[in-house]
Amino acid sequence: MVGAGSAAFAAAIKASEAGYRVAMVEQGTLGGTCVNVGCVPSKALLRAGEVAWAAGHHPFSGLATSSGPVDLAALVAQKDELVDALRRAKYEDLVTAYGWTVVGGHARFVGPDELEVGAVRLRAGRFLVATGASPVMPPVPGLAEAGALTSTGALALTEVPRRLVVLGANAVGLELGQYFLHLGAEVTFVDVAPRIAPFEEPEVSAAVAGVLVSEGADVSTSTQVLAVRRAGGQIELEVDTAGHRRRLLADQVVVATGRRPNTDGLGLDVAGVEVDRRGAVVVDERLRTSNPRIFAAGDVTGGPQFVYVSAYQGALAVDNALLGADQAADYTGLPRVIFTAPQVAGAGMTEAQARQAGVEVQTAVLSLDAVPRALVNRATAGVVKLVAER
Repeated sequence: MVGAGSAAFAAAIKASEAGYRVAMVEQGTLGGTCVNVGCVPSKALLRAGEVAWAAGHHPFSGLATSSGPVDLAALVAQKDELVDALRRAKYEDLVTAYGWTVVGGHARFVGPDELEVGAVRLRAGRFLVATGASPVMPPVPGLAEAGALTSTGALALTEVPRRLVVLGANAVGLELGQYFLHLGAEVTFVDVAPRIAPFEEPEVSAAVAGVLVSEGADVSTSTQVLAVRRAGGQIELEVDTAGHRRRLLADQVVVATGRRPNTDGLGLDVAGVEVDRRGAVVVDERLRTSNPRIFAAGDVTGGPQFVYVSAYQGALAVDNALLGADQAADYTGLPRVIFTAPQVAGAGMTEAQARQAGVEVQTAVLSLDAVPRALVNRATAGVVKLVAER
Protein backbone atom coordinates (compact mmCIF):
# COMPACT_ATOMS: atom_id res chain seq x y z
CA MET A 1 0.00 0.00 0.00
CA VAL A 2 1.33 3.42 -0.92
CA GLY A 3 -0.54 5.83 1.33
CA ALA A 4 -2.17 5.49 4.74
CA GLY A 5 -5.65 6.95 4.48
CA SER A 6 -9.08 5.36 4.36
CA ALA A 7 -8.54 3.48 1.09
CA ALA A 8 -5.21 2.03 2.21
CA PHE A 9 -6.49 1.05 5.65
CA ALA A 10 -9.59 -0.66 4.25
CA ALA A 11 -7.37 -2.56 1.84
CA ALA A 12 -4.79 -3.45 4.49
CA ILE A 13 -7.46 -4.80 6.84
CA LYS A 14 -9.06 -6.97 4.16
CA ALA A 15 -5.71 -8.29 2.90
CA SER A 16 -4.50 -9.03 6.44
CA GLU A 17 -7.72 -10.86 7.28
CA ALA A 18 -7.23 -12.96 4.14
CA GLY A 19 -3.78 -14.00 5.34
CA TYR A 20 -1.58 -11.80 3.13
CA ARG A 21 1.53 -9.97 4.30
CA VAL A 22 1.00 -6.23 4.06
CA ALA A 23 3.40 -3.29 4.02
CA MET A 24 2.07 0.28 4.14
CA VAL A 25 4.27 3.18 3.04
CA GLU A 26 3.53 6.70 4.32
CA GLN A 27 5.73 9.79 4.20
CA GLY A 28 3.52 11.86 6.51
CA THR A 29 0.92 11.15 9.17
CA LEU A 30 -1.21 8.02 9.30
CA GLY A 31 -4.90 8.50 8.63
CA GLY A 32 -5.00 10.50 5.42
CA THR A 33 -7.20 13.51 4.76
CA CYS A 34 -10.41 12.62 6.59
CA VAL A 35 -9.20 12.31 10.16
CA ASN A 36 -6.33 14.79 9.95
CA VAL A 37 -7.42 17.77 7.84
CA GLY A 38 -10.83 16.88 6.42
CA CYS A 39 -14.01 15.28 7.75
CA VAL A 40 -13.20 15.11 11.46
CA PRO A 41 -11.69 18.54 12.15
CA SER A 42 -14.07 20.39 9.84
CA LYS A 43 -17.21 18.81 11.29
CA ALA A 44 -16.00 19.41 14.85
CA LEU A 45 -15.61 23.12 14.13
CA LEU A 46 -18.78 23.32 12.05
CA ARG A 47 -20.76 22.03 15.02
CA ALA A 48 -19.15 24.63 17.27
CA GLY A 49 -20.14 27.32 14.79
CA GLU A 50 -23.74 26.07 14.71
CA VAL A 51 -23.93 26.19 18.52
CA ALA A 52 -22.55 29.74 18.59
CA TRP A 53 -25.02 30.90 15.93
CA ALA A 54 -28.03 29.19 17.54
CA ALA A 55 -27.23 30.76 20.90
CA GLY A 56 -27.61 34.21 19.41
CA HIS A 57 -30.28 33.60 16.76
CA HIS A 58 -32.82 31.05 17.99
CA PRO A 59 -36.48 31.56 16.91
CA PHE A 60 -38.30 30.84 20.18
CA SER A 61 -40.05 33.41 22.37
CA GLY A 62 -39.32 33.51 26.08
CA LEU A 63 -35.86 31.98 25.91
CA ALA A 64 -32.98 34.21 26.90
CA THR A 65 -29.75 33.00 25.34
CA SER A 66 -26.72 34.87 24.11
CA SER A 67 -23.50 34.31 22.20
CA GLY A 68 -20.39 36.07 23.41
CA PRO A 69 -16.89 36.47 21.96
CA VAL A 70 -15.37 33.36 20.44
CA ASP A 71 -12.08 31.96 21.73
CA LEU A 72 -11.12 30.32 18.47
CA ALA A 73 -7.73 29.19 19.79
CA ALA A 74 -9.51 27.13 22.47
CA LEU A 75 -11.88 25.63 19.90
CA VAL A 76 -8.99 24.67 17.61
CA ALA A 77 -7.06 23.13 20.51
CA GLN A 78 -10.10 21.03 21.41
CA LYS A 79 -10.45 20.02 17.75
CA ASP A 80 -6.79 18.96 17.67
CA GLU A 81 -7.27 16.79 20.76
CA LEU A 82 -10.20 15.05 19.06
CA VAL A 83 -8.20 14.50 15.88
CA ASP A 84 -5.30 12.98 17.83
CA ALA A 85 -7.63 10.64 19.73
CA LEU A 86 -9.50 9.45 16.63
CA ARG A 87 -6.30 9.02 14.62
CA ARG A 88 -4.96 6.81 17.36
CA ALA A 89 -8.15 4.79 17.83
CA LYS A 90 -9.24 4.44 14.19
CA TYR A 91 -5.88 4.16 12.47
CA GLU A 92 -2.70 3.81 14.54
CA ASP A 93 -4.09 1.16 16.90
CA LEU A 94 -5.30 -0.91 13.95
CA VAL A 95 -1.75 -1.33 12.69
CA THR A 96 -0.85 -3.04 15.95
CA ALA A 97 -4.09 -5.02 16.06
CA TYR A 98 -3.69 -6.44 12.56
CA GLY A 99 0.09 -6.59 12.57
CA TRP A 100 1.05 -5.17 9.21
CA THR A 101 4.27 -3.25 8.59
CA VAL A 102 4.45 0.53 8.25
CA VAL A 103 7.41 1.94 6.34
CA GLY A 104 8.02 5.65 6.76
CA GLY A 105 9.26 7.71 3.83
CA HIS A 106 8.51 8.73 0.26
CA ALA A 107 7.72 5.84 -2.06
CA ARG A 108 8.92 5.77 -5.65
CA PHE A 109 8.50 3.00 -8.18
CA VAL A 110 11.81 1.90 -9.65
CA GLY A 111 10.27 -0.80 -11.79
CA PRO A 112 6.94 -2.47 -12.60
CA ASP A 113 7.06 -4.53 -9.39
CA GLU A 114 9.44 -2.70 -7.06
CA LEU A 115 9.25 0.31 -4.76
CA GLU A 116 12.08 2.35 -3.31
CA VAL A 117 11.57 4.02 0.09
CA GLY A 118 14.81 5.68 1.04
CA ALA A 119 17.35 2.88 1.28
CA VAL A 120 14.64 0.22 1.43
CA ARG A 121 13.47 -1.75 -1.61
CA LEU A 122 10.05 -3.42 -1.53
CA ARG A 123 8.82 -6.02 -4.00
CA ALA A 124 5.32 -7.44 -4.03
CA GLY A 125 2.89 -9.45 -6.08
CA ARG A 126 0.38 -6.60 -5.97
CA PHE A 127 0.55 -2.90 -5.14
CA LEU A 128 -2.14 -0.40 -4.25
CA VAL A 129 -1.63 3.31 -4.90
CA ALA A 130 -3.80 5.23 -2.43
CA THR A 131 -1.97 8.51 -1.93
CA GLY A 132 -5.06 10.75 -1.92
CA ALA A 133 -5.28 14.34 -3.10
CA SER A 134 -4.38 17.80 -1.81
CA PRO A 135 -5.96 21.25 -2.11
CA VAL A 136 -4.70 23.22 -5.08
CA MET A 137 -4.46 26.96 -5.72
CA PRO A 138 -5.95 28.16 -9.03
CA PRO A 139 -3.57 30.10 -11.30
CA VAL A 140 -4.76 33.55 -10.27
CA PRO A 141 -2.00 36.21 -10.33
CA GLY A 142 -0.89 37.06 -6.80
CA LEU A 143 -3.19 34.60 -5.02
CA ALA A 144 -0.54 32.46 -3.36
CA GLU A 145 1.76 35.44 -2.73
CA ALA A 146 -1.04 37.24 -0.87
CA GLY A 147 -1.18 34.43 1.69
CA ALA A 148 -4.43 32.78 0.64
CA LEU A 149 -5.31 29.71 2.69
CA THR A 150 -6.41 26.25 1.62
CA SER A 151 -8.93 24.34 3.71
CA THR A 152 -6.07 22.97 5.80
CA GLY A 153 -4.88 26.45 6.76
CA ALA A 154 -8.43 27.66 7.40
CA LEU A 155 -9.01 24.88 9.94
CA ALA A 156 -5.89 26.00 11.82
CA LEU A 157 -6.81 29.69 12.17
CA THR A 158 -6.89 30.76 15.82
CA GLU A 159 -8.52 34.16 15.26
CA VAL A 160 -11.81 34.87 13.52
CA PRO A 161 -11.14 37.15 10.53
CA ARG A 162 -13.31 40.27 10.37
CA ARG A 163 -13.73 39.89 6.60
CA LEU A 164 -13.35 36.61 4.77
CA VAL A 165 -13.57 35.82 1.06
CA VAL A 166 -14.14 32.19 0.10
CA LEU A 167 -13.19 31.19 -3.45
CA GLY A 168 -15.27 28.20 -4.45
CA ALA A 169 -18.85 27.57 -3.31
CA ASN A 170 -19.17 23.81 -3.43
CA ALA A 171 -19.02 21.51 -0.39
CA VAL A 172 -15.72 22.58 1.20
CA GLY A 173 -16.12 26.29 0.52
CA LEU A 174 -19.72 26.40 1.73
CA GLU A 175 -18.93 24.53 4.92
CA LEU A 176 -15.90 26.60 5.86
CA GLY A 177 -17.52 29.88 4.84
CA GLN A 178 -20.62 29.28 6.94
CA TYR A 179 -18.46 28.15 9.86
CA PHE A 180 -16.70 31.52 9.96
CA LEU A 181 -19.97 33.31 9.25
CA HIS A 182 -21.47 31.67 12.34
CA LEU A 183 -18.48 32.81 14.40
CA GLY A 184 -19.02 36.43 13.39
CA ALA A 185 -16.97 37.00 10.23
CA GLU A 186 -18.25 39.01 7.27
CA VAL A 187 -18.15 36.36 4.54
CA THR A 188 -18.26 36.69 0.76
CA PHE A 189 -18.59 33.57 -1.39
CA VAL A 190 -17.15 33.82 -4.91
CA ASP A 191 -17.63 31.20 -7.61
CA VAL A 192 -17.29 31.12 -11.40
CA ALA A 193 -20.35 28.87 -11.68
CA PRO A 194 -23.77 30.47 -12.18
CA ARG A 195 -24.96 29.11 -8.82
CA ILE A 196 -23.50 27.81 -5.59
CA ALA A 197 -23.48 24.03 -4.96
CA PRO A 198 -23.53 23.68 -8.75
CA PHE A 199 -23.74 19.87 -8.76
CA GLU A 200 -26.93 19.83 -6.70
CA GLU A 201 -30.48 20.48 -7.86
CA PRO A 202 -31.11 24.17 -8.73
CA GLU A 203 -33.85 24.33 -6.08
CA VAL A 204 -31.39 23.12 -3.45
CA SER A 205 -28.72 25.63 -4.53
CA ALA A 206 -31.26 28.43 -4.28
CA ALA A 207 -32.35 27.32 -0.80
CA VAL A 208 -28.77 27.23 0.49
CA ALA A 209 -28.01 30.62 -1.03
CA GLY A 210 -31.11 32.01 0.66
CA VAL A 211 -29.97 30.75 4.05
CA LEU A 212 -26.47 32.19 3.65
CA VAL A 213 -27.77 35.58 2.56
CA SER A 214 -30.27 35.63 5.45
CA GLU A 215 -27.34 35.03 7.83
CA GLY A 216 -25.48 38.00 6.40
CA ALA A 217 -23.24 36.48 3.73
CA ASP A 218 -22.66 37.92 0.27
CA VAL A 219 -22.97 35.37 -2.53
CA SER A 220 -21.28 36.30 -5.81
CA THR A 221 -21.71 33.75 -8.61
CA SER A 222 -20.63 33.91 -12.27
CA THR A 223 -17.63 35.75 -10.90
CA GLN A 224 -14.01 35.40 -11.95
CA VAL A 225 -11.07 36.48 -9.82
CA LEU A 226 -8.65 38.40 -12.04
CA ALA A 227 -5.86 39.30 -9.62
CA VAL A 228 -5.04 39.33 -5.91
CA ARG A 229 -2.58 41.39 -3.93
CA ARG A 230 -1.79 42.17 -0.31
CA ALA A 231 -1.86 45.87 0.54
CA GLY A 232 -1.76 47.61 3.89
CA GLY A 233 -2.36 44.52 5.98
CA GLN A 234 -5.34 43.34 3.97
CA ILE A 235 -5.95 41.32 0.82
CA GLU A 236 -7.41 42.99 -2.25
CA LEU A 237 -9.17 40.95 -4.93
CA GLU A 238 -10.09 42.25 -8.36
CA VAL A 239 -13.14 40.36 -9.63
CA ASP A 240 -15.35 40.41 -12.70
CA THR A 241 -19.06 39.57 -12.55
CA ALA A 242 -20.69 39.51 -15.98
CA GLY A 243 -18.42 42.28 -17.25
CA HIS A 244 -18.67 44.38 -14.11
CA ARG A 245 -15.31 44.78 -12.39
CA ARG A 246 -15.06 45.55 -8.71
CA ARG A 247 -12.77 45.21 -5.74
CA LEU A 248 -13.18 43.00 -2.68
CA LEU A 249 -11.23 43.50 0.54
CA ALA A 250 -10.51 40.73 3.02
CA ASP A 251 -8.42 39.89 6.05
CA GLN A 252 -8.24 36.26 4.92
CA VAL A 253 -8.96 34.42 1.69
CA VAL A 254 -9.82 30.73 1.71
CA VAL A 255 -9.41 28.79 -1.54
CA ALA A 256 -11.74 25.82 -2.03
CA THR A 257 -11.72 25.41 -5.79
CA GLY A 258 -10.49 21.85 -6.10
CA ARG A 259 -7.97 19.17 -5.23
CA ARG A 260 -5.12 17.57 -7.16
CA PRO A 261 -4.21 13.85 -6.93
CA ASN A 262 -0.94 13.19 -5.09
CA THR A 263 1.06 11.44 -7.79
CA ASP A 264 4.12 13.66 -8.23
CA GLY A 265 7.39 11.86 -7.59
CA LEU A 266 5.86 8.37 -7.38
CA GLY A 267 7.67 7.11 -10.48
CA LEU A 268 4.43 5.88 -12.00
CA ASP A 269 5.82 6.26 -15.51
CA VAL A 270 8.64 3.88 -14.60
CA ALA A 271 6.06 1.39 -13.36
CA GLY A 272 4.02 1.71 -16.55
CA VAL A 273 1.05 3.32 -14.79
CA GLU A 274 -0.96 5.80 -16.84
CA VAL A 275 -2.16 9.10 -15.36
CA ASP A 276 -4.54 11.62 -16.88
CA ARG A 277 -3.90 15.32 -17.53
CA ARG A 278 -4.73 16.20 -13.90
CA GLY A 279 -2.28 13.61 -12.60
CA ALA A 280 -4.95 11.16 -11.45
CA VAL A 281 -4.18 7.46 -11.77
CA VAL A 282 -6.25 5.98 -14.59
CA VAL A 283 -8.14 2.87 -13.48
CA ASP A 284 -10.75 0.65 -15.05
CA GLU A 285 -14.05 -0.23 -13.37
CA ARG A 286 -12.23 -2.92 -11.35
CA LEU A 287 -9.64 -0.38 -10.12
CA ARG A 288 -6.83 -1.87 -12.20
CA THR A 289 -4.20 0.45 -13.65
CA SER A 290 -2.35 -0.04 -16.91
CA ASN A 291 0.12 -2.21 -14.95
CA PRO A 292 -1.68 -5.48 -14.02
CA ARG A 293 0.26 -5.67 -10.73
CA ILE A 294 -0.83 -2.23 -9.59
CA PHE A 295 -4.29 -1.12 -8.47
CA ALA A 296 -5.39 2.29 -7.23
CA ALA A 297 -8.16 3.55 -4.92
CA GLY A 298 -9.45 6.70 -3.29
CA ASP A 299 -8.98 10.35 -4.21
CA VAL A 300 -5.83 9.63 -6.24
CA THR A 301 -8.05 8.12 -8.94
CA GLY A 302 -9.95 11.37 -9.43
CA GLY A 303 -13.32 9.80 -8.61
CA PRO A 304 -15.94 10.95 -6.08
CA GLN A 305 -14.00 12.38 -3.13
CA PHE A 306 -15.86 10.92 -0.17
CA VAL A 307 -14.22 8.96 2.63
CA TYR A 308 -16.73 6.12 2.28
CA VAL A 309 -15.96 5.84 -1.44
CA SER A 310 -12.24 5.56 -0.64
CA ALA A 311 -12.87 2.80 1.91
CA TYR A 312 -15.17 0.98 -0.52
CA GLN A 313 -12.61 1.18 -3.31
CA GLY A 314 -9.75 0.03 -1.06
CA ALA A 315 -11.61 -3.10 -0.04
CA LEU A 316 -12.79 -3.74 -3.61
CA ALA A 317 -9.24 -3.40 -4.94
CA VAL A 318 -8.12 -6.22 -2.62
CA ASP A 319 -11.11 -8.33 -3.63
CA ASN A 320 -10.06 -8.00 -7.26
CA ALA A 321 -6.28 -7.98 -6.90
CA LEU A 322 -5.91 -10.87 -4.44
CA LEU A 323 -9.19 -12.70 -3.94
CA GLY A 324 -10.33 -13.21 -7.53
CA ALA A 325 -13.59 -11.28 -7.24
CA ASP A 326 -13.43 -9.67 -10.68
CA GLN A 327 -16.08 -7.19 -9.53
CA ALA A 328 -16.78 -3.78 -11.00
CA ALA A 329 -17.25 -0.76 -8.76
CA ASP A 330 -20.90 0.18 -8.41
CA TYR A 331 -21.80 3.77 -7.51
CA THR A 332 -25.55 3.45 -8.09
CA GLY A 333 -27.35 5.58 -5.56
CA LEU A 334 -24.12 7.04 -4.22
CA PRO A 335 -25.01 9.39 -1.34
CA ARG A 336 -23.54 12.86 -1.00
CA VAL A 337 -23.68 15.42 1.79
CA ILE A 338 -22.69 19.05 2.30
CA PHE A 339 -22.55 19.78 6.03
CA THR A 340 -23.93 23.27 5.96
CA ALA A 341 -26.75 24.21 8.33
CA PRO A 342 -29.24 23.08 7.15
CA GLN A 343 -27.41 20.20 5.53
CA VAL A 344 -27.63 19.24 1.88
CA ALA A 345 -28.02 15.55 1.13
CA GLY A 346 -28.79 13.56 -1.97
CA ALA A 347 -28.46 10.16 -3.59
CA GLY A 348 -28.66 8.94 -7.15
CA MET A 349 -29.06 11.04 -10.27
CA THR A 350 -30.09 14.67 -10.33
CA GLU A 351 -32.81 15.66 -12.77
CA ALA A 352 -30.21 17.04 -15.20
CA GLN A 353 -28.10 13.87 -15.02
CA ALA A 354 -31.11 11.66 -15.58
CA ARG A 355 -32.28 13.63 -18.60
CA GLN A 356 -28.76 13.67 -20.02
CA ALA A 357 -28.71 9.88 -19.67
CA GLY A 358 -31.94 9.66 -21.65
CA VAL A 359 -34.15 8.74 -18.70
CA GLU A 360 -37.70 10.11 -18.84
CA VAL A 361 -38.38 11.49 -15.38
CA GLN A 362 -40.99 13.31 -13.37
CA THR A 363 -40.13 15.47 -10.38
CA ALA A 364 -41.76 16.74 -7.22
CA VAL A 365 -40.55 19.61 -5.06
CA LEU A 366 -41.71 20.24 -1.49
CA SER A 367 -40.77 23.33 0.48
CA LEU A 368 -40.18 22.68 4.16
CA ASP A 369 -42.67 25.37 5.12
CA ALA A 370 -45.29 22.75 4.18
CA VAL A 371 -43.86 20.17 6.62
CA PRO A 372 -45.40 20.22 10.13
CA ARG A 373 -42.21 19.10 11.88
CA ALA A 374 -40.24 21.92 10.24
CA LEU A 375 -42.93 24.39 11.35
CA VAL A 376 -42.75 23.02 14.90
CA ASN A 377 -38.98 23.47 14.88
CA ARG A 378 -39.36 26.96 13.40
CA ALA A 379 -36.78 25.88 10.83
CA THR A 380 -38.48 26.00 7.45
CA ALA A 381 -35.52 26.98 5.27
CA GLY A 382 -35.14 24.07 2.91
CA VAL A 383 -36.60 21.91 0.20
CA VAL A 384 -36.99 18.26 -0.77
CA LYS A 385 -36.85 17.22 -4.41
CA LEU A 386 -37.69 13.79 -5.73
CA VAL A 387 -36.60 12.70 -9.20
CA ALA A 388 -38.37 9.54 -10.35
CA GLU A 389 -38.34 7.51 -13.53
CA ARG A 390 -41.66 8.26 -15.20
